[in-house]
Amino acid sequence: MKISVIGAGAMGGAMVWGFLKGDVFAASDITVSNPSRGALDKFSDTGVNVTTDNKHAAASADIVCVVVKPWISETVLKEIKPVLDYSRQMLVVVAAGLRSEQIKEWMIKENGEMLPLFLVIPNTAVAERSSMTFIVPVGANDKQTDVIKSVFDDTGCSLVIEERLLSAGTTLASCGIAYAMRYVRAASEGGVELGFRADDAKRIVLQTVKGAVDLLIANGNHPETEIDKVTTPGGLTIRGLNEMEHAGFTSAVIRGLKAGVK
Repeated sequence: MKISVIGAGAMGGAMVWGFLKGDVFAASDITVSNPSRGALDKFSDTGVNVTTDNKHAAASADIVCVVVKPWISETVLKEIKPVLDYSRQMLVVVAAGLRSEQIKEWMIKENGEMLPLFLVIPNTAVAERSSMTFIVPVGANDKQTDVIKSVFDDTGCSLVIEERLLSAGTTLASCGIAYAMRYVRAASEGGVELGFRADDAKRIVLQTVKGAVDLLIANGNHPETEIDKVTTPGGLTIRGLNEMEHAGFTSAVIRGLKAGVK
């Protein structure tokens, strides 16, 4: 199975790195295209096929991923449309805010034929095979959906959802990467104020966050169950939590998430 990624920007490049580190594709089965040769240089020694010709990339793959800014998606999709084989290829579009009806309008043939389409939103952790990826199948059968899901499960975790939830998924997981990073930054700065060197503070926070995530994944507990284990009566943890809540911690997180889907 061969895959092409059209667009080698932050997200497209991250996807290529994730596929390279994964178990589904050999390097020789991956093609990445970009109009600027400079964006392709980082893949020159990986064994990945690189090209500045989007049509060449699209024609050579079983799965064609268009990973470009929403406002140039129409141009790129219409560019590759003539070389796509609707009988065997699947199209993955990674572009926040782009609706399936719009893509279908651009890609449907005069005879009404449409290739299997997937709206996909990973996050940048896809580069480290730690993405939370959302998949919306459009006109695809179960077997085709299983193939796309297996591709993105290999780069983290994926969830097949309805299109109406895609915006919410984007703010929760893709924007959520930035929100998590902001917590890491804030906690690291707090660590410096408490007396640690900056690098040590960041390392402490990163390991602590990783430990919290690993615990929840391992035992499936609700976060509050794990919080209760470390909040002794009159102790430091509950004092810190209450101070954060007085400052609106939970409310701020929820409001930030809701702002992302307006």
